[in-house]
Amino acid sequence: MILRSVLVLVLLVGILSHASESLRFELQSSQTKCIAEDIKSNSMTVGKYHVVKPNEDHPLPDSHKLTVRVTSSYGNNFHSAEKVESGQFAFTAAEQGDYMACFWVPEHSPQMTVTVDFDWRTGVHAKDWTNVAKKGQVDAMQLELKNLFDTVQSIHEEMFYLREREEEMQELNKATTSKMFWLSFLSLFLCLSVAGLQFWHLKSFFEKKKLI
Repeated sequence: MILRSVLVLVLLVGILSHASESLRFELQSSQTKCIAEDIKSNSMTVGKYHVVKPNEDHPLPDSHKLTVRVTSSYGNNFHSAEKVESGQFAFTAAEQGDYMACFWVPEHSPQMTVTVDFDWRTGVHAKDWTNVAKKGQVDAMQLELKNLFDTVQSIHEEMFYLREREEEMQELNKATTSKMFWLSFLSLFLCLSVAGLQFWHLKSFFEKKKLI
């Protein structure tokens, strides 16, 4: 029982940590890089990105600027920007599934490399708690309690989400097992039918030849 509780806790921590993704990556000229995030419906998500300047003393050239698209698995567009050095997006997911953030750098000769910082947060991690504290004028303890409450609520929602996914997988397994059973039954029936036809053909052949 204790081991099971520990495993559930580790799983939930992994889920919540996955909901906050901050990374730095490099893009070559004319190269596209897409990052996927599995988001539940009605979940808040925010993202910020910017190009790391190769030289802080000079403005960023057009060859280092990005084209960015954020789309859902159904092809709906939630964010679009062309030839920008930084940007951000925020929306509430209307549908459950994988959301893709794609970054593209225009073709350039000679080939160059662009470094991008990208921060993508989902669910409880999408909230700016510093601004919440300023707007609500709450003290540190109240802020911590509100943060814990939202975290617990997020865990609760994740548990129901995992339970729904488990039920979907069970239904899929049942449907697959049923289809495999009928397929096996049909295969057996066809094999027996072919064997019976072969037996009848050979028997007729031998009778005509008066061998039996």
